[in-house]
Amino acid sequence: MSRGTIKKVAGPLVIAKGMRDANMFDVVRVSDQRLIGEIIEMHGDEASIQVYEETSGLGPGEPVESMQVPMSVELGPGLIASIYDGIQRPLDDIMKISGNSLQRGVEVASLKRDRKWEFVPVAKAGDKVVAGDVLGTVQETIVVQQKIMVPFGVEGTVKEIKAGEFTVEEVVAVLETEDGEKELTMMQRWPVRKGRPYVKKLPPQKPLITGQRVVDTFFPIAKGGVASVPGPFGSGKTVIQHQLAKWAEADIVVYIGCGERGNEMTDVLNEFPELKDPKTGQSLMERTVLIANTSDMPVAAREASIYTGITIAEYFRDMGYSVALMADSTSRWAEALREMSGRLEEMPGEEGYPAYLGSRLAQFYERAGHVISLGSDGREGALSVIGAVSPPGGDISEPVSQATLRIVKVFWGLDSALAYKRHFPAINWLTSYSLYVDHMGPWFDQEVASDWMENRQKMMSLLQDEAELEEIVKMVGMDALSATDRLKMEAARSIREDFLHQNSFHEIDTYTSLKKQHLMMRLVLAFYEEASQALAEHPRKMQALINMEVRERIGRFKYTKEEELDKEYEAIKSELEREVAAIAGKEDF
Repeated sequence: MSRGTIKKVAGPLVIAKGMRDANMFDVVRVSDQRLIGEIIEMHGDEASIQVYEETSGLGPGEPVESMQVPMSVELGPGLIASIYDGIQRPLDDIMKISGNSLQRGVEVASLKRDRKWEFVPVAKAGDKVVAGDVLGTVQETIVVQQKIMVPFGVEGTVKEIKAGEFTVEEVVAVLETEDGEKELTMMQRWPVRKGRPYVKKLPPQKPLITGQRVVDTFFPIAKGGVASVPGPFGSGKTVIQHQLAKWAEADIVVYIGCGERGNEMTDVLNEFPELKDPKTGQSLMERTVLIANTSDMPVAAREASIYTGITIAEYFRDMGYSVALMADSTSRWAEALREMSGRLEEMPGEEGYPAYLGSRLAQFYERAGHVISLGSDGREGALSVIGAVSPPGGDISEPVSQATLRIVKVFWGLDSALAYKRHFPAINWLTSYSLYVDHMGPWFDQEVASDWMENRQKMMSLLQDEAELEEIVKMVGMDALSATDRLKMEAARSIREDFLHQNSFHEIDTYTSLKKQHLMMRLVLAFYEEASQALAEHPRKMQALINMEVRERIGRFKYTKEEELDKEYEAIKSELEREVAAIAGKEDF
């Protein structure tokens, strides 16, 4: 092991001399308190170390010891339902040792060493296996079955495989490889800054269904896709991420609270165990991993938390699961990069962020994807990444937002004006976009309804026309508009209030199936098309058409239960046709 001494301490940055034998990104233990850190720069025999714990009280001359291994996470049974800090230390175990306040130098195993898991073998003696092949399974929670896989770089013939209860450190299989016998446990380690390998990345053709109408209909994200949620303070970034964590069609959720306020993270920690998973009826924590790294924790650990989270997510992706990763927020991560870069005296880029900000963001987001995993069975897994961005003052022209937008394919731009109007989700339909729409259009048309993309385009056109007409109304008033334009504005209002506005606290409206979204689109457009036809023949009937009683039923269709959709849709459609016909049949005077 390489041992040196502290030369200089500057906040979370420690410079140690006598470290010639150490390597970049080695984990180190600093001082007699054994604070954990990571080497981020080497100059001769001097190593710059970012320390993941509070460094007050450290001084020159204290020992530094390199562990000769990169920063890694432990992967195996026990991950699900755990709450970790930014460097995968379990917060519940730390609390048992040090109480409610984090103490420095606490060494705790990431996976519990004393807990036994029921290992059910899938492979048998004599089988030839390669990296990624499943040796056995462990039922980790009621919802999640973890697959114990052959680690990367190992292949051979199964000599012995066991069944029964084991800890994560006990040997469950022995392989005969070219280099001799290899004992395998249920746990493996993986360096966090290196993406886990896969066979092939697949094109983004299937959507990640979220049940949020503005997302699924207008700005869908692909399975294995990346999305960004920029928005000012109070615009609902965290609310949207909670909704996606709860309702998105993902088997596993990894939630990273990166530099967020402590009270927000407390809400997450309190709410997630109590939230019922709509798919299984169990607690949402039964398929969730939480990484809590609040703004008052050491800044360097904030930088590590993003990598810790995505490595855990990749591990479950390799098992063939669909994983959704929520990073809240990448702006705090970028601020940690900026602070460390400043202390390293690197040349600053725009607004003081390091010049490599864009490449670091790209390295993170590029680890998402819909892939064929390693192994001879060709498992497909998907890792979708949704990153919140908190631009200062809501100004998305700042470097973190702009660097993110150059990488991601989906932009859900949150609008504080919509949030103040109590319109949630507060996604601005005029500034947001999804570059996956063209790829996934055929899927929606084939799997949901043949007119899905056509109806979506009609609704988008109405909303864009409304924005242009509003400019005219502001200048010269509503009376200047023709009857056709006024009807268009009414139809757009119906789209905004009846379709895009969604109540996350309402037991039915909180989630909308694709079938229901399609029927809602049809009803809103049916009102506009039927009324337009009647208006063309009877130009003076505009007010009567706008005030039709059926419009309230169209607005309340979103509260219809799933099993009553077809019946209610037909009833509303018939009533709409009847009311329009009645109005058209009356005299003009």
